[in-house]
Amino acid sequence: MSGKLLIVLLAVLAGVWLWRRGRRLARQAASVRPPPRVQTMLRCHVCGTHVPESEAAHGAHGAYCSAAHRAQAGDTGHA
Repeated sequence: MSGKLLIVLLAVLAGVWLWRRGRRLARQAASVRPPPRVQTMLRCHVCGTHVPESEAAHGAHGAYCSAAHRAQAGDTGHA
């Protein structure tokens, strides 16, 4: 009887260990994030603020932090 009980106990312990290991590995995989994409920073020709290239308002004379600053500079955006 005690041999069977020992086998059942070992099976339960192995199951708990595998379950906890799986949860830990899943948490580690979820916490891994790709590094942020590097973007060129452009300086606004009106106020000097630096903005990422993807967010800049581009004009014929350069980049601006917003469409309002592009309009303030009189830059229509055409070359």
